[in-house]
Amino acid sequence: METTSVLVVGGSLVGLSAAMFLASRGVATVLVERHPGSSLHPRAIGYTPRTMELFRAVGLQVPEAPAGFRLRRARVESLAGAWFEESPWHPDPAGAQAIQYSPYQGAAIAQDALEPMLRDRARALGADLRLATELVAFEQDDRGVTARLRRAGGEESEVRAAYMVAADGHRSTTREQLGIGRSGRGYIRTVRSVLFRAPLDQYLAAGVVQFSIDQPQLQAFLTYYLDGRWMLMFSDDEDRDAATLTSLVQRAIGRTDLPIEILTTGRWELGALVADAFSTGRIFLAGDAAHVLPPTRGGYGANTGIEDAHNLAWKLSAVVSGASSPALLATYDAERRPIAWLRHNQTFARPDYKAHAAGVADGVAILDDAAIEFGQLYRSNAVIGATPALPAALRPEQWAGQPGTRAPFAPLAPFGGRSTLALCQGGWTVLASDDAWREAASTAREVLGIDVQFQGITAEVHALLGIGRSGASVIRPDGYVGCRSGDMPVDASRLLTHAISHMASAAVTPT
Repeated sequence: METTSVLVVGGSLVGLSAAMFLASRGVATVLVERHPGSSLHPRAIGYTPRTMELFRAVGLQVPEAPAGFRLRRARVESLAGAWFEESPWHPDPAGAQAIQYSPYQGAAIAQDALEPMLRDRARALGADLRLATELVAFEQDDRGVTARLRRAGGEESEVRAAYMVAADGHRSTTREQLGIGRSGRGYIRTVRSVLFRAPLDQYLAAGVVQFSIDQPQLQAFLTYYLDGRWMLMFSDDEDRDAATLTSLVQRAIGRTDLPIEILTTGRWELGALVADAFSTGRIFLAGDAAHVLPPTRGGYGANTGIEDAHNLAWKLSAVVSGASSPALLATYDAERRPIAWLRHNQTFARPDYKAHAAGVADGVAILDDAAIEFGQLYRSNAVIGATPALPAALRPEQWAGQPGTRAPFAPLAPFGGRSTLALCQGGWTVLASDDAWREAASTAREVLGIDVQFQGITAEVHALLGIGRSGASVIRPDGYVGCRSGDMPVDASRLLTHAISHMASAAVTPT
């Protein structure tokens, strides 16, 4: 029987990201996808600066959006008709725009254009991607997962994996077979859509790319994919022929004199559900298999799934290599499921979906995008110092290096233009300026047998990390602050070795 360390089921956005992140850490990975390639539908389009950080760290160069770009939406009669008000995604926080939270812009690229890039990079890093191959059945035991696979031609084979990642979409058969339920807002409605091309550039001059069409006989949503393709979505489940679709597109445009090329149609369910558990035994859910969220201007569906994959990849790598105990894998659910709920509730607190909230977001305050993307808080046994009393998310400058949050970004001129993010890639990293921490990092590396690096920092970074001149911050392999010491302890080597040992093994958090 063929063997591998990790089997990834599902070769769309999140599955491909998981394979890429795993392969970048040297984990033997097989990915299976029942389709021969990407969907004909562009689907997701917006990718956040945090996602760009994760991609760049493994060598994937995705073209960034222009500086200041955002998905703007307006209510209109039609493109050529009356334009009413523009609807904001969130209130702009005072002063937030003056802070640089990341060295990257986000990206505005259709999912069907991004996925080939992910496939190429995953393969280049060593992942074994098998398209037109489906998972037929699986069984898990205390030592691994046995999966039966079937190629498009009918040939079947078996693979034995130490672990399995199910990224097989919102109708995940893996989740269903595991008996994992879901909670949340639930089903809202079934949506029909038509993808088309038309020469409409003149209506993009204002910078708006999403339009709520408001006519007595047509309530629809029109969005541009920045590559010549447009999609018109209807709030009903009516099957329409090509002539009818063309007529409705013309009404949404407000003109009948332009050529329209119908590309394809779609039908999908709008709703929001979060799995009641993100793992069972040796099998883990990621992306839509774990949490279905409606399309948002915050990219809560796609970007949340990509960070699921990143969070899980370093933990699987650590366990497969023997650097960490399997108990570390329990922190995947502990850390990522609350983030899914955070974004679920934020979705329905905002104007775009407030009318469909059905009470699930009552009393939920709208948070800044910077807080959700760069200031979400992880609480688990792989973090020391993230107490239940802390809020779910704050802007990075409000956290000041709080354990459980992404390490704050700052450019570091003395390091040849590198940044704090560039210093914290790969293994466990100790950021400090006192050389006693360098010796402590070396001791921890020798005692624990895992990758622990020391990086010297300047005085300006101490305040950013919330530590004193003799203190240190310990960054996990995923770029999140694991713990920190405000000043120099009596025995830095003992303290650091003890702390990293507890986080890497996800033991009961020490006091």
